[in-house]
Amino acid sequence: MSSLQTQPGLVRALGPVDATMIVIGSMIGSGIFITSAETARLSGAPGWLLLAWTTAGLLTITGALCCSELATMMPRAGGVYVFFREAYGPAIGFLYGWTLFLVIQTGTIAAVAIAFAKFLGVFIPSISSDNYLFTNQPIRLGGGYAISLSTQQLVAIALVALLTWTNTRGLKLGTILQNVFTFAKTAALVGVVLVGIFLGWSATSAARSAHWWNSWANGWDGQVAQPGFAFAGGLGLILLFGKSMVGPVFAQTAWTNVTFLGSEVRDSGRNLVRALLIGSGIVVVLYVLANFSYLALLPFAEIQHAPQDRVAVAAMQSIFGNSGALCMAGAILVSTFGCDNGLILAGARVYFAMARDQLFFKKIATTNRFHVPAAALIAQGMWTSLLTLPRTVTVNPTTHQMTYGNVYTQLLEYIVSADLIFYLLLVVAVMVLRRKSPETERPYRMAGYPTVPIISIILATLLLLDLAYVAPTTSGIGILIVLSGVPIYFLWRHRPTAT
Repeated sequence: MSSLQTQPGLVRALGPVDATMIVIGSMIGSGIFITSAETARLSGAPGWLLLAWTTAGLLTITGALCCSELATMMPRAGGVYVFFREAYGPAIGFLYGWTLFLVIQTGTIAAVAIAFAKFLGVFIPSISSDNYLFTNQPIRLGGGYAISLSTQQLVAIALVALLTWTNTRGLKLGTILQNVFTFAKTAALVGVVLVGIFLGWSATSAARSAHWWNSWANGWDGQVAQPGFAFAGGLGLILLFGKSMVGPVFAQTAWTNVTFLGSEVRDSGRNLVRALLIGSGIVVVLYVLANFSYLALLPFAEIQHAPQDRVAVAAMQSIFGNSGALCMAGAILVSTFGCDNGLILAGARVYFAMARDQLFFKKIATTNRFHVPAAALIAQGMWTSLLTLPRTVTVNPTTHQMTYGNVYTQLLEYIVSADLIFYLLLVVAVMVLRRKSPETERPYRMAGYPTVPIISIILATLLLLDLAYVAPTTSGIGILIVLSGVPIYFLWRHRPTAT
């Protein structure tokens, strides 16, 4: 099949603006509004906070440069899955798609849907994580897990169902929603930046009152930042700085989503490159500036200990009072709605591509009368909805009080290291395919080769090693989640006609 041929059932209907909005909309969710609190706690100073977001942005931009070459070589449904299949063989491609379906894409959709429901609860108090339906409390399953259906979970499931349904109605409706909500939430994030720049800078703001690089002078203690941490001094700070990048890195990983729709982008040789570089560039700049705004508006301690980590809400409340907090909550509702739409729209194309390779259920490889993979969308929506139901159970050893979390949040923590491995494989795939397929047409050849991929590889490797040392349990479980796909892969390889 020619790399420019549209796959059966899919239509090239996405223009340059649509593709760029998918990149921006899939990246901007709830992360930028909340993860800076944890990054600030772990790193202890404004300079380190901005450096964490800037370094994560460098990973994103260098990765997008690498991905642009691959995307224009192979503008097909499935995107990164196809790149891995062609560079390393079907097994690695399947493990990526399997992990995406099991937790990366679906877990992220679930997390963003719950974030939507959580902020909707600001306006409708009955939508709460502890307002249970049918039971008085979650049903314990043993082993530190429970299951429940709260009003918050119900709203999250309803959001996933609504957006799944709208995306089965055709690509045009999905992209209209994506464009409208992406424009709105980008404007809201720009608003946060402008408020900080023009209305901030009080004497108590972190930008003026905190030590920019001396974490200890700000009261930072590695043992408090991470209880049980064995290192002190500069080495301890460096190790925890690596961990502080988890939030910023994961907040930016969805830039690859536009490649999943490669078969539906017009003039893919130009538009995919523009979407990846312009879209990710805009988000990276806005993310760094948003954190700069937080520093201009809030004392550093209030960033570290913002209620429920909602730094953006605290920042707007500091200037405009409760009305500012409500406006920010509304902006995050718009942001999470648009983010989930982009993730749902794009993710289904990977499972569609896997099924076409007979590595998933045959029905998933079909399209409906609107020329979209409706079966893949429905399967993704069903699994995502199930991920919202299980809860983790933590018991306070002193008070014996039980606290309930969400399983997908735990899974996402586990998968960060695995996600970085896939990032490394994506970058290395550029080098592999330049050797393996030197004659293949490349509408875009990456600028800065091989310096750019080498920078990406060094940064990602250092972060991987740091996480493996600082958080070996979560890193190891993440790898096991990926490897769980190995027996599934061999099952599908021996059942090519499975339905």
